[in-house]
Amino acid sequence: MAPLITRAQALALGELEEHGEIEALVQRAWEARVERFGDSTDMCSLVNAKSGGCAEDCGFCAQSRFAEAETPMHALMEPEQILEHARAAEAAGAHRFCMVTQGQGLSRRDFEKYLKGVRLVAEHTNLKRCASIGHMSTSRALALKEAGVQRVHHNVETAASYYEEVTTTVRYEGRLRTIEAVREAGLETCVGGILNLGETRAQRVEMAFELAQLNPTSVPINLLNPRPGTKFGDRELIDPWEAVKWIAIFRLILPEALFRLCGGRVENLGELQPLAVRAGLNGVMMGNFLTTLGAAPEEDRAMFEGYGLNVARQPDNASNPRPDNRSGWLSGETPDVVEEHLGAGARTGTRARDGAAAGAGQSALGAAQADGSGEASRETADLNVRLWDPSTQLRYRAKRSVPPRPDRAPNRTAVPR
Repeated sequence: MAPLITRAQALALGELEEHGEIEALVQRAWEARVERFGDSTDMCSLVNAKSGGCAEDCGFCAQSRFAEAETPMHALMEPEQILEHARAAEAAGAHRFCMVTQGQGLSRRDFEKYLKGVRLVAEHTNLKRCASIGHMSTSRALALKEAGVQRVHHNVETAASYYEEVTTTVRYEGRLRTIEAVREAGLETCVGGILNLGETRAQRVEMAFELAQLNPTSVPINLLNPRPGTKFGDRELIDPWEAVKWIAIFRLILPEALFRLCGGRVENLGELQPLAVRAGLNGVMMGNFLTTLGAAPEEDRAMFEGYGLNVARQPDNASNPRPDNRSGWLSGETPDVVEEHLGAGARTGTRARDGAAAGAGQSALGAAQADGSGEASRETADLNVRLWDPSTQLRYRAKRSVPPRPDRAPNRTAVPR
């Protein structure tokens, strides 16, 4: 993808401080986004399918065995559990669903179980499917594709020149090899990183242009939410205007990418989240994140609708038609699986449909039962699900021992003010 600005221009824009100048930059990014994507959106949701016990030393992550933070733990979910969360994501209005596991790879046994979960999501929902399982070979990427995955997420995290400050056990070159393996398998790539890890403004520009060279389909940007007991646990949140500015700059450097904002957006942006949407986003990670809470899905949808963007389930979300999971890949109009489950209005009632559309963890089954319709209960039974909720579905435990970080850096906790 050809950037719309040069490195020198990006560096100059990175020095903007006045809010009026940043708003002008946001307008420029908005125009670039609308020119390429119109009113379409690409809304994601995820499930933390396997958590804790990671052997790597990423300085931002509480799951690392080198972090002193309590570890969120659970083994790989059963395939049926993954499907339950996918159905909740679909009812909440997500267009795609990412199944995430900790670490840099899965055992053979876990990988086979993961594939079964993917197949269930492909068979029983109308969501696009994304995988995030760490490093992989081309053969594993092909297996994911055969099971029904269309896009693989694998971040570079930061600029190459700052990378060793973030992790020393996961090589930057290994990340690039995984991205290439995904391409060789014919899958879309989702590659992004985290801002506010201590990198300079110049290194943010460096990362954006490195991403432009990789030319991923999707670029997720996270804003550091410092976790106590990690290497970056004492960093302050990024200034929200600074964050909005960099979202706009990344959009101008990556004009063709499906650009989304993920972890840390609630804590860092606060009331400026709608302005961040205008800075060029195609979507956000709806609902909750791997180990932290996010916003309610209806609030996320409202941010985009406020700018006239279409968040409804669509046959085309900014690139290719959504796949018809029953009649072939990327062919024809797709059935609306959520509406099929909810049934016709006369059978399920408006309350059942509205309850599922809101997606705030409420059960369409409960709404149907409130209508007193036994038939509606049967029609919507499969939507008796809840969104992924790390506050209730993760168990935290203290680590028995914490080895020194390979880079010898201390773990930190924010100093109370």
